Amino acid sequence: MNVVDSSGWIEFFLASAAGLHFKPAIEDTRHLLVPVITLYEVHKRLSRNLPTKVVANCLDVMRLGRVLELTDARAVAASITAAAHNLALADAAIYSMALEHNALLWTQDVDYQDLPGVNYFAKGA
Repeated sequence: MNVVDSSGWIEFFLASAAGLHFKPAIEDTRHLLVPVITLYEVHKRLSRNLPTKVVANCLDVMRLGRVLELTDARAVAASITAAAHNLALADAAIYSMALEHNALLWTQDVDYQDLPGVNYFAKGA
């Protein structure tokens, strides 16, 4: 299973060179998990510069994976993960959902760089 962090989705949708790192995970929709918080973060970022219809299409692509809701149990797991790894709320929620499903987290967010189960790509690499 795979989880793509918001940073990866954004690079993919902007068709940047870094976006190519995330293409294998995103295109394997059968094994793709999408924490609902990534929908929020991607929408927030893309809405600044892209037309509403384009943003909606991007979110529809994300929904080809299995969307994971933030339940009460997942909120508690995220809190525990945040404390253990010094992560902010969104990062902790995304990472804890990846851990819950034994999924590989694909990211370019340096906050995840040395965590187990993370496929990290440095920005600009």
